[in-house]
Amino acid sequence: MSVHRSTRPRRVGIPPTTADRQAQKFHSFQSNQKFEPLPKPTGPFPYHLATSDVGIAPAKKKRVLHLTGDTGGVKDPNPQMHVADAMVADLANAPAPAYFFHLGDVVYFNGEEREYGPQFYEPYAHYNAPIFAIPGNHDGEPPEEAEPNAPSLGAFVENFCAATPHLDPQAQETNRDTMTQPNVYWTLQDDLFSILGLYTNVPEGGQVDQDQLEWLIGELRAAPAKSLVLIALHHPPYSADAHHGGSARMGQLLDEAFKESGRVADMVLCGHVHDYQRFTRTIGAKQVPYIVAGAGGYHNLHRMAKEPSGEPLKTPFEAAPDCQLDAFCDDRWGFLRLTITPGHIEGSYTGVDKTGAVTPEIDKFAT
Repeated sequence: MSVHRSTRPRRVGIPPTTADRQAQKFHSFQSNQKFEPLPKPTGPFPYHLATSDVGIAPAKKKRVLHLTGDTGGVKDPNPQMHVADAMVADLANAPAPAYFFHLGDVVYFNGEEREYGPQFYEPYAHYNAPIFAIPGNHDGEPPEEAEPNAPSLGAFVENFCAATPHLDPQAQETNRDTMTQPNVYWTLQDDLFSILGLYTNVPEGGQVDQDQLEWLIGELRAAPAKSLVLIALHHPPYSADAHHGGSARMGQLLDEAFKESGRVADMVLCGHVHDYQRFTRTIGAKQVPYIVAGAGGYHNLHRMAKEPSGEPLKTPFEAAPDCQLDAFCDDRWGFLRLTITPGHIEGSYTGVDKTGAVTPEIDKFAT
């Protein structure tokens, strides 16, 4: 009896690729990643929350904040704890950061409510400042066996978009109230700038519906002319890593919003890729930093792809005719510190290795 054997090549992992192919590409949607319906907003349109609403003191002439993403310490909690400890220590450095803005993937692997204790509240128990967030794809993937009836982003809404601040059952011992963000996509209004936070859903490469795109266009149009505008989204438009790569779909989304609104963002901030990368994109006469900061604690780092020649990647690297990779760090975890003054942004990236050793200012930049 003969046995039919397929002639199709067997799948044996992610094939080698190069940075020029990875920098921006169209991702195919995976069968286990589908666009999930968004939960109802918990606040009024156009979904604004001011820093003063959560008790943050006025910025006056300067604001400092922390950013990183992909923090969930599932499997191995040590990288997340080391980064959290380094961020806590940085709160003592003047001027102190006023808050932490999370770039998505708070809880792995499926946004379970039961994981908010070990993966969010406990690691940041001594981070004595507010924490804001946008959801990542893992936050939006519906819980499976443990919470089979839980909706997509149900736990994220409970912990970040509560109607009123309260202690979630997972937070009882850590003394951190839930946040009161008005929606899963929303605008943080600070005194010197605003952060427009998108939710790019679950599918690889990101997916945004028309309602959210129109909201983004409206927020760009409405932003005060003299105030800086930062955009935060989980899936990065540019990334030269060897695993995910950058999303052409998200790049087109932002370009459409810039064109329709007549306003180009002053910075784009992303997670999803578990490393640090800083690109500079030229849009007209403007130099816009596109930053990936997704090494906040998930145990598996994403290494950079190689040069087209096969050599290790070096900077500067032309990711696109109008976009250059200026710096990266793919061998340790870390966080970004931004210092924002009227019309000006300074940034530095701090690295944290597997032992907890801290390397400050691996990268420094200014706009």
